[in-house]
Amino acid sequence: MSFPPPTARQAHLIWLALTGLAVAVLIALAVALIWSLGRVVDILSPVLWPLAIAGVLSYLLDPVVDFLEHRSLSRPRAIIMVFMVALLLVTTFFANVVPQLVSETRQLAARVPAYTERLQRRLEHWANHPPALLKRFLEKEKTRVDEAGSNLATNSSTPLMTTNSPDSGMSSTNLATTPSSSLNRQTLETATGWLAKVLPQIGAWIFGQVGRVASWFGIFAGLALIPVYTFYFLLEKRGISARWSDYLPVTDSGFKTELVFVLTSINSYLIAFFRGQVLVAICDGVLYGVGFLLIGLPYALLIGVTAIVLTMIPFLGAIVTCVGALIIALVQFGDWLHPLLVLLVFGCVQALEGLVISPRVMGGRVGLHPVTIIIALMVGTTLLGGLLGGILAIPLTAALRVIMFRYVWKRPVTGH
Repeated sequence: MSFPPPTARQAHLIWLALTGLAVAVLIALAVALIWSLGRVVDILSPVLWPLAIAGVLSYLLDPVVDFLEHRSLSRPRAIIMVFMVALLLVTTFFANVVPQLVSETRQLAARVPAYTERLQRRLEHWANHPPALLKRFLEKEKTRVDEAGSNLATNSSTPLMTTNSPDSGMSSTNLATTPSSSLNRQTLETATGWLAKVLPQIGAWIFGQVGRVASWFGIFAGLALIPVYTFYFLLEKRGISARWSDYLPVTDSGFKTELVFVLTSINSYLIAFFRGQVLVAICDGVLYGVGFLLIGLPYALLIGVTAIVLTMIPFLGAIVTCVGALIIALVQFGDWLHPLLVLLVFGCVQALEGLVISPRVMGGRVGLHPVTIIIALMVGTTLLGGLLGGILAIPLTAALRVIMFRYVWKRPVTGH
């Protein structure tokens, strides 16, 4: 028995169903691929993260090596000279800065309970005795609400009580309470208690993520291998640049040409991002440290060094740095001047970064929007796992951007 062929509408519905099924299968395969990649990265992290850091360092040091090589030095000697200068800087840093950092970190860790208690007392004091500006605002709001209520009572058909009744006196007494009565003291205590419980959990989670990268032995072994990898990356730069496409497991064809183009574009994005973002983060950290030191903020050096690491993530690192400095200024001094000075330093650094540092260092060459980088880092640390996943998220995002602009978002220009 033969079935009649489908009508045009039925064929259209069948193709739509098959297309939807194909899209669902592709999405499932992509999710499975990402999950499998995350597991592989988690297992091979002791091997991969030294290579990743060495690649970033080679990106940063390559211009200096090229500069020395152009000054009639051989490339191995130029690399050795750069390593000696880097070793001198690292030794100076560990000799002069690290002891101060360790001391400030211990002091801050020892004072965290006292700071938490002091912050809770400050919040309770401001709840019961709000600042004059806030007090005037609350009084105006209370007057406006009272006037609205009296107008509503006047227009209502319900009889009003006389002002000489005891109930009216009681209500006026209740209305005469301080404006801060709208702030629930129990709510503030609950919020501060919740913060006191959540902050240690967040710290434990962060240390757990760092601990997942590798064991202590693997970390030390990886640190020892980083300069070795970096040396050979710098030494074999020309050979890698000239012949890396020969080792692709693809025969010479149009597909290989496209693959080489995509990989070259990704590499240019990575070079621009890592060089630019690291230099911007160093400048921001130095400016934050100097600015906070000038206003007399405790732990200025610790905040500045921490800012160098945090501001690798655009926007998010700056916000975390500013909030931490504000909390320290608030609990240490208990006035409004030092938090305002912290905001002034933050504004000056952000203005310098946006108007001077980033345009000169980045120059619009990265092509990845800061919000895109933040989302990529969050997704990478969640799906691929830990710090290494966040580092690998940037190359994957750059690859996705190149592919989308090459084959999806921009159509090739055809001649007439």
